[in-house]
Amino acid sequence: MPIKIITDSAADLPKEIIEQYDIDVIPLYVYHEDEEFLDGQTLHPDELYSGMREGKIYKTGQVPPETFKKVFTEYAQKNQACIYVGFSSALSGTYQASMIAKEDVLEIYPDFDIEVIDTKCASLGFGLVVYKAAQLAKQGKSKKEIVEAVRLYSKHMEHVFTVDDLEYLYRGGRISRTSAVLGGILHIKPIINVEDGKLVPIEKTRGRKKAIRRLIELVGERGKNLEKQILAISHGDIPDEAQEVKEMLMEKYKCKDVIINTIGCVIGAHVGPGTLALFFLNEALPF
Repeated sequence: MPIKIITDSAADLPKEIIEQYDIDVIPLYVYHEDEEFLDGQTLHPDELYSGMREGKIYKTGQVPPETFKKVFTEYAQKNQACIYVGFSSALSGTYQASMIAKEDVLEIYPDFDIEVIDTKCASLGFGLVVYKAAQLAKQGKSKKEIVEAVRLYSKHMEHVFTVDDLEYLYRGGRISRTSAVLGGILHIKPIINVEDGKLVPIEKTRGRKKAIRRLIELVGERGKNLEKQILAISHGDIPDEAQEVKEMLMEKYKCKDVIINTIGCVIGAHVGPGTLALFFLNEALPF
């Protein structure tokens, strides 16, 4: 029986990949005023971004341990070996909740074969790691082989992105009110990456076009063997611009393919409409 791959909605994987590889995706939570939503199930990205453009403020929440416990118990009862590939613990309490649930389920089902992994990745950088795990599982690889690959790909996954409106980073506590206001006035577009699972600003550019050009340059500066890779783009409801960037990446780096998907509701609530993110490997690993 193939290893079952479980993940959460912060992976932002396209629906067709989820269905093709039978990945079990557990949704995180999104809140607006007194309403509660499940990321990607009862609230979809187009609704979120439309609401944000209208001035709605959304908050987010982790997957609770009880939800993980229910999912893990179902697989334990089936004697199904599982790997939960999780959202960065530096950005959400979801990984910690999965560990609590794992220990609770193992008390009842001590023979349950499960591995829980903190990728320290987010959005489609996280999604590419899950995608690799699902490919290996479908090929019949052992749990040990898949776990080793997940850890390796997580370690070498690059995330670089820019946001269109600094207000959303301010609301999430990532920058000060002064930085947000001045950045808006001066048309500052930050270049941000992920280091040890955390968002870290690395450069500032003036204007959207310069920011996108810089993102594409960083792929070449940091990436290795790009012609053998599948890259990814996630975006805050800007599909036409994302497609243009894909074409530029394909032409410049001759990569195997570029996956595009909209940033899901949980991450989107913190970065806002117009965000553009690129993901690739900084080591010569096959994809």
